[in-house]
Amino acid sequence: MTTALCPGSFDPPTNGHVDVIRRCAAHFDRLVVAVVANPSKSPLFSSAERVELLSSITDDLDNVEVASFEGLLVDFARSRGVDVIVKGLRAVSDFDYELQMAQMNHTLSGVDTVFIPTAPEWSFLSSTLVREVARLGGDVASLVPEVVMETLKERLT
Repeated sequence: MTTALCPGSFDPPTNGHVDVIRRCAAHFDRLVVAVVANPSKSPLFSSAERVELLSSITDDLDNVEVASFEGLLVDFARSRGVDVIVKGLRAVSDFDYELQMAQMNHTLSGVDTVFIPTAPEWSFLSSTLVREVARLGGDVASLVPEVVMETLKERLT
């Protein structure tokens, strides 16, 4: 049984995230979606809220577990018996950073990273853009799952 780990901040989860998660779930026996609880950032949603949103979005996928973590990704990966880390890439610019992280994670733990390109229709999409557009009153309903849209409206009004 192969266990994959798909980490991210997911603040908020977007349709691009959902695309990558669902495609990963189809390729691996077990998928752990890991919400980074980064205390140095000021997220719009707490890690618990992001876990709840992602759990709701993926509740139809039997092989997906959603959890949050602090600290090193490789330590969390070890604790969950992860065989491979999966990272979505939107553009070539993502690759430069993600390759460096993948090499560091492999050096620290021996765990390989696999890259999966985001579907072209979501390649421009980021949580940062969604937050900014939503804060300024723009319509992001086509960019995020419905449960995220509802939660954004509640948070920003």
